[in-house]
Amino acid sequence: MELTQPIINSLSFEQHSTGFGIGISSPRISWRFTADGNPRDWEQTAYEIEISRDSSSGVELYRVESSHSVLVPWPSEPLESRGVARVRVRSYGGLIPAPTEWSDWMTVECGLLEKKDWTAQAITGDVKQQEGPLRPIRFRKTFSIPHGPVQRARLYITSLGVFQAYINGVPVGDHFMAPGWTSYHHRLNYEIFDVSSLLRPGESNTIAVEVAEGWYAGRLGFLGGRRYLYGDEMALIAQLEIQPENGAELVITSDSTWKSHQSAIISSEIYDGEVYNALEEQAGWNSHSFALESSWNSVREIEFPKAELVAPNAPPVRVTQVVKPVKIIITPSHKKIIDFGQNLVGRVRIPKLNIGSGDTLVLTHAEVLEDQELGTRPLRIAKCTDKVTSAGDELNWAPQFSFHGFRYVQVEHWDPTLDNIVAEVMHTDLTRTGWFKSSHPMINKLHENATWSMRGNFLSIPTDCPQRDERLGWTGDIQVFAPSASFLYKTSGMLGDWLKDLALEQLENANAIPPFVVPSVISEELWPIFPQAIWDDVTVLLPWTLYQNYGDTEVLRRQYPSMTGWLDRGVQRGPDGLWDDSLFQLGDWLDPTAPPDQPGNARTDGTLVADAYLVHVTKILGDISALLGESADATRYTSEHHKLKLRFQEKYVSPEGWLVGDTQTALALVLVFDLLDTPTQVVAAGTRLARSVRKSKFQVSTGFAGTPLISHALTKTGYPQLAYRMLQEKNCPSWMYPITMGATTIWERWDSMLPDGSINPGEMTSFNHYALGSIINWLHKTVAGVSPLEPGWRHILVQPVPGGTVTSAEAIYETSYGRLECRWEVKEGSAFHLEAHVILPRHSGDENSQWVGSGKHEFATTFDSQTDWPPKALLPPMFESEDSFI
Repeated sequence: MELTQPIINSLSFEQHSTGFGIGISSPRISWRFTADGNPRDWEQTAYEIEISRDSSSGVELYRVESSHSVLVPWPSEPLESRGVARVRVRSYGGLIPAPTEWSDWMTVECGLLEKKDWTAQAITGDVKQQEGPLRPIRFRKTFSIPHGPVQRARLYITSLGVFQAYINGVPVGDHFMAPGWTSYHHRLNYEIFDVSSLLRPGESNTIAVEVAEGWYAGRLGFLGGRRYLYGDEMALIAQLEIQPENGAELVITSDSTWKSHQSAIISSEIYDGEVYNALEEQAGWNSHSFALESSWNSVREIEFPKAELVAPNAPPVRVTQVVKPVKIIITPSHKKIIDFGQNLVGRVRIPKLNIGSGDTLVLTHAEVLEDQELGTRPLRIAKCTDKVTSAGDELNWAPQFSFHGFRYVQVEHWDPTLDNIVAEVMHTDLTRTGWFKSSHPMINKLHENATWSMRGNFLSIPTDCPQRDERLGWTGDIQVFAPSASFLYKTSGMLGDWLKDLALEQLENANAIPPFVVPSVISEELWPIFPQAIWDDVTVLLPWTLYQNYGDTEVLRRQYPSMTGWLDRGVQRGPDGLWDDSLFQLGDWLDPTAPPDQPGNARTDGTLVADAYLVHVTKILGDISALLGESADATRYTSEHHKLKLRFQEKYVSPEGWLVGDTQTALALVLVFDLLDTPTQVVAAGTRLARSVRKSKFQVSTGFAGTPLISHALTKTGYPQLAYRMLQEKNCPSWMYPITMGATTIWERWDSMLPDGSINPGEMTSFNHYALGSIINWLHKTVAGVSPLEPGWRHILVQPVPGGTVTSAEAIYETSYGRLECRWEVKEGSAFHLEAHVILPRHSGDENSQWVGSGKHEFATTFDSQTDWPPKALLPPMFESEDSFI
């Protein structure tokens, strides 16, 4: 039978989201396949790349004998700044190698690759503001295009602050909070827009930009925070390059010829919200027909940023969804509260706001209700309030430079209806890559909640929470959640960029200790930099996670000084090479038994947790060193791993496998990190863990360190039914308890809300925190049964482990090679049916596995998913039965 060829359905460059405005002169190329007629066991053997630079140079053709299709080298001469090339690919493969059809042409365009390419000046308002919050500034410049029509026009733009640009009154792009948050002293993102269609050849044109303080100059951090962490003046840098079809290039740059005026937005802050006064609005200020420019002020040129100007790999923040309200609540105190039915991150939009001239609408945002009133205490001192003063005209209003984490909005001085207000969901517009579904509705809801928490906390950087006076890039949170995040969305560009800032800020420190949050904004007087396991181990484990998911060795090579710096200089060791046990460790942060005001007071000793991580991270760095060809380091770290593992065993493990302080977290760590040597020890530790889980009546007993690992440890040691039983437990603390309380995102604490509906009395309580949602990695890997066998998912392990009351599950994952679909079902009796559909290279030679190539494959066997179900809790004899569960 003749085999059909797959189709190359997409090309991409580096880890960039589009290839437009890329910051690399020789971008590596990737392509993905989709099935055409379900080709079976198809494998690429060679590829051809065609590159067209312009109409006069012809087409370059390159043929390479290779099975690689992810991040293959750029075969042509490097591109220059502003350089454009069109690229297409076809592959050869099959039993008798034949070509696929050519892919569609894909355009790659470079941004400004060097600082000398910038001729724009940094400009600010005519008078320096003396105190914060800084009032946003508007800038404008009118110009003419003498020759037309326009062949090409590009706007290269950034700001010290956040901006929105307009050309002839039309918003440029759909980006929000641009250019995003970076370590501004080191790297400043710039945005690139194709604005050809917005210009008016032969007529007067206006470019206008509004700039607010954003993260650059606004208040950041908790306990009051600090302002002006990067600078005390907002500024604009804009360079509009226009190439008419006839005539010389026209370049409009920000400089002293521009005009400025204070905005009608009185203030716009990350934590406190936005204040807008329509009475101070100047209609048409951003258009070419504006008549009041003569009343505008001059600008000042200030020092150009010393930071590197970079074109980000990450997509911008956008509005990705609009949510309508589900209910309007009148509280006991007669307040009007809008319930959007979903805890989300973004802003409210009122398309037709009609209130009297001089009247002020007040919107206060919060995640929960308490005592039937808006629950604002978890926000701490963040006001999370927007105010709009009307000029009497109908407004289509939404805040421009602030965002909130909320489900509920309290409204004052306006009568909302379900039809005249919406919530706009905002986050970094990552490509969705992974989906999960099972026969169990509450497990599906758990997965959905974790996805919503990721969306809300991936806004420019990966944050801990999106609502209170914090919203910082905590390293420990993303370290534990990254494997889950990188299944749900393509995180390579965003997290890769964030790691660049991590390395820059870490290596400024002589001891190479990373800051707890990146970008680093917490005062050292408040939170001094000191070495910490789990949090600082992100230096090694996050690049490793990205490599496992995307197969990109470059992220390992780039971050290598950060990794080695952390292990060689940052870790504070005792005489035996393990952690100095006099150092405080956050450890199993948010253990459910920790008192509300002592979230680090965990059952598991913090030094034990740190030592387990140190052994594990040392092994990973040895593997990375070998992969990068750093042979001396590979030998050194591998030897050190063996020594540390032996010392760990001597310190914490008995010959029989009993563990000092054998909490669930400690046992999960030694099992998943392979810190035991003999099968006897592994069996003993697994048995002990199973006993502990049963004794705890299947309620969660782990915090930051143990939660990502507990289910994997149980499965690895032959107790998957206990993992399913823990997953399905409803009593607090458990993954299902928040769902019984109406949660639509993952909570920071297991009991962020108490069973009586009151908010946890601890000062630190968030209802949108993804870390404890790291259980979903087990849903992907074990319940659905898919995980990478090789970096980038080039080879895949399909190994579902059914159990509990789950009778079917499925996962879909858009790998770098093509779509993976896997679904299974336990049918009547004990019949087990598995279906997999993959487009991947073929592999053979493992006698203990059934290897298959690309195509759709179905398997059936017998399997009794109810064996040992339901497991019983280990109860004192005076209790007759355990509590009910779902």
